[in-house]
Amino acid sequence: MTDTPESLDTAATQPTPVPWHLRPMAAIDTETTGLSPQTGDRVIELGVVAFDNGEVTDRWSVLLDPQRPLDADVTRLTGIKPEELEGQPTFAEVVPQLLEKLAGRLLVAYNASFDRTFLIAEFSRAGAQLPRGARWLDPLVFAKELQKGQGNHKLGTVAKRLGVPLEEAHRAAADAECAGWVLQKLAEQLPADFDQLMDLHEKWEGEQEFERSQWKARARGRQTGQVQTQGDGLMQAQQSDLPANALGPTYAYGDELDPVRFMILHR
Repeated sequence: MTDTPESLDTAATQPTPVPWHLRPMAAIDTETTGLSPQTGDRVIELGVVAFDNGEVTDRWSVLLDPQRPLDADVTRLTGIKPEELEGQPTFAEVVPQLLEKLAGRLLVAYNASFDRTFLIAEFSRAGAQLPRGARWLDPLVFAKELQKGQGNHKLGTVAKRLGVPLEEAHRAAADAECAGWVLQKLAEQLPADFDQLMDLHEKWEGEQEFERSQWKARARGRQTGQVQTQGDGLMQAQQSDLPANALGPTYAYGDELDPVRFMILHR
């Protein structure tokens, strides 16, 4: 069928899709009292850094009253002292402002499952929820594939390899901004199409989780002294040839079996 002048004009006026890395993004980081919201740990600092057209357009951070004691180890890691949290707002009190910062943006977080888990718990406690349908991008997922064999994948290490500065590690706004810039740098090696990017993110994230779970299972088998294997139709107990801390070639968390614990103690 021959194109009519009208169809050619329509095609010519259709807007060109915005590359995904130029879309509005909100890079997020949380500092917390500990490892798990399921055991009562709380967020003590939030950082949200807005990116528009690949540039930082807003930085926001807030200290929060966790309504529970702050462990000395957290102070050593973050530099946040208990007295700094006295009189600060609770998470519930900043929910409206936080939702405004996140609205209409791709959400970016390094090791996103950690921050997302805490945010979901805090929103639930406040009787609210994260923006519906929000899409998450985790630069760690991409870094583990694109920087294989180059060393560990801690935020500071990955950032250094990419030439991204991290001015104040373990503080929410600085870590959030660094994560955003890491993603911008990695974008050069990733698909330009957003749907293809999300498919790749899902694929790599699933593969990494599977591999991590396999290595963790074998490592824990070594710790308990036995790994069950099938042989000659019988289940036999066999000593694993793995060291106790063997967590796999793509494992991002050093010798720590619990990745959440690692991100708290070592990021």
